[in-house]
Amino acid sequence: MELSQGHRQSEVREIPDTWEVVTIGEFITDFRGGASLRPSDFTNAGVKVLPKGGVGRKGWLHVEVADQKFCSVDYAASHQRNQVDETYTIVVLRDLVPSGPSIGLIVQIKDPETYVLAQGVYGFRLKSGIDPRYLVHLSNTRWYRDLVNSIMVGSTQVHITNTAFKRIEIPLPPTLAEQEVIAEALSDADALIEALEQLIAKKRLIKQGVMQELLKPKETWIEKELGEVAYCLDTLRVPLNDSQRATMKGDFPYCGANGILDYINDYRIYDTVILIAEDGGYFDQYLTRPIAYRMSGKFWVNNHAHILKSKPGYDQDFLFYSLVHKNITSAISSGTRAKLNRSALNKITLNLPDELSEQKFISNVLNDIDNEIHTLEEETIKLQLIKKGMMQQLLTGRIRLV
Repeated sequence: MELSQGHRQSEVREIPDTWEVVTIGEFITDFRGGASLRPSDFTNAGVKVLPKGGVGRKGWLHVEVADQKFCSVDYAASHQRNQVDETYTIVVLRDLVPSGPSIGLIVQIKDPETYVLAQGVYGFRLKSGIDPRYLVHLSNTRWYRDLVNSIMVGSTQVHITNTAFKRIEIPLPPTLAEQEVIAEALSDADALIEALEQLIAKKRLIKQGVMQELLKPKETWIEKELGEVAYCLDTLRVPLNDSQRATMKGDFPYCGANGILDYINDYRIYDTVILIAEDGGYFDQYLTRPIAYRMSGKFWVNNHAHILKSKPGYDQDFLFYSLVHKNITSAISSGTRAKLNRSALNKITLNLPDELSEQKFISNVLNDIDNEIHTLEEETIKLQLIKKGMMQQLLTGRIRLV
């Protein structure tokens, strides 16, 4: 492949003539590994433990409050060499998943905080001359991900040795100023994406509150069994085994209880319907609400999802939201696999307005919120693609910002 003007083929990839190739280890001044924490070492409060799960692709350490674990102050005091704070950059060098999805990922700690590292997570300080944010963004590139996966060892539990990590060669702009400009541009993109994700989360909470209020039974509402207000079209289902499903290719979605699984050229349904899980792992963790989908167009449904269509006089979207909101614990049979039989499905009771216009008003309000969330999700995907393109251009020096 012809090189871009002013570029050369380095040991790692095509880079500008003025860029260097360095090893990560050249810039590390202090390197710390995780403590061998046993279950008995964890406490309800004390010093926070930094787990592998807190290291992701967003550049900052993030541990959900419910997932945060602690060790005692005494344990932390006896493991000073396993402690890090916001002055350290964090990397994962061990992964329990054979494909190593988190291997080599690098993040920073955003707030002043002290942590005890869990096993598999390492912290390091850097010399002046390299921006840690540059390393963070580099660790998310396809090139770097392929590289770290090529040097990891192990089978069920994969890892990269400390020495191998320090020997990783990376392209580096010659000045700290250029690194900072690249890091700032990519961090700004991350901030926009994070802001959209937070807005989506907020809108989803608002939707839950609105659903709670709008679907609360009113005095004038009536109670109906699902079989009275919707047709169950399970005769349209076509069971498929794994080998058949593996060979399906085409243009139209094939739908099981967990959504679109594949694409096919043949189909059985050309309509707008509700799909609701019949069995398996397709209910929420408390076995109270099934996962339901609204589908339209050409698609094929297997025998793990019921097919529902509203009867005349009933708004299908209102039925959909009612089912999503409904607690159906009593309708689900217990056993090795949770199951929602057709007979039990038809007997699920729903409270709804007698007037179709009121049903439509409620479903329109909820549809408007869903459409707004969908628009925000599409914007997020576009921004993620833009950022991916920026990384490809900026971290290879194809576009220079200084």
